[in-house]
Amino acid sequence: MEKVILGNDVKEVALSDLVIGFGQVRTVDVGRDIHELAESIKKIGLLEPIIICPSEEEGKYEIVAGQRRYLAHKEIGVETIKAIVIEDKLDELDAKIISLTENWNRRDLSSKDERDACLILWRRYNNVDLIIEDTGLPASKVRKYLKFNSLVRPLKDLVDRDEVGLEAAYTAQKALEVTGVVDEKEVVGVAKELQGMSTPQRKKVAKKRKESPEKPMGAIIEEAKSGEKLIQVAVTLGEASHKGLQKYAQSEGTNQNSACGELIEEGLVNKGFLESE
Repeated sequence: MEKVILGNDVKEVALSDLVIGFGQVRTVDVGRDIHELAESIKKIGLLEPIIICPSEEEGKYEIVAGQRRYLAHKEIGVETIKAIVIEDKLDELDAKIISLTENWNRRDLSSKDERDACLILWRRYNNVDLIIEDTGLPASKVRKYLKFNSLVRPLKDLVDRDEVGLEAAYTAQKALEVTGVVDEKEVVGVAKELQGMSTPQRKKVAKKRKESPEKPMGAIIEEAKSGEKLIQVAVTLGEASHKGLQKYAQSEGTNQNSACGELIEEGLVNKGFLESE
C-alpha cells in the first residue's frame, strides 16, 4: 500500500453526498448503541471527523472510516458532517486498511472484525512484519488473529459460531499436531474441553503434549485440570472497565475470570515481565 496522506483540512460535507464504502472494516453490530452515540454528539459535538474519498458513484463520497458517526448524524437529523477528504479514489483493500487502523486505535472493534481484517491484510502482504510496518497495528494482535487462518475448517466453524474461543481452538490443534496428524473429530472435542479451562491450564496441556506426545489427550487434559495450582486475585474495576471486560469475554467465547487472566498475562508479556509460551 502506498502511503495515503490525510489532509489537515476538515470540511462540512452533506450527508446526502455520502455512501458507505465496501472497505468498511466494521461489520458486526454496526447499529448497536447508535442512539447513545447520537445523544453524545448532540451534547458535545463530533470529536473526530469521518474520513472520506471520491466514490465510484458520480458526485458522491465514500465513507472510509466513520460509518457509525455518519449513522448517528442521520438519526439526529442534521444535514452535514465534519470530514477529512482524501482527494484520490482508494481501492477496497486500501480503504479497509485505513478503516481498520482508525477503528483499531479507537479500540471499539469487535474481535471478529479485527480478525477478519487481519486475514484480508494477510492475503495482500503474506508477511506479518510487513503488515505491522505498513499499518502500525499492534504486533501481538496481528499475530493472534492470524492464528485463525491456520485452523482446520471444523475449528474455524466453531470459532465463528462462538462455541469456542480462538485460543482454545488454536491450542487444541497445535497440541494434536505434535504427532503430525490432526483428526478433525478429535480436535473439535479437545477444543471444547479446553474452552472450559483456564489459560494456565491450557498452557499446561500444550506443554505436557510436547513432553509426552504418546500420552492420550484425555489423560493430559485431566492432569492439567487437577494438577494446576491457581492463585485467585481480587480485581476492582470501574463500571466502564467492567463493561469492557464483559464485551471482551463475550467476543472471546469465555468467562470474565478467564478473560481477566488472559488480559493480565498478555499485558505482562508485552511489558516483558512474563515469557510468552
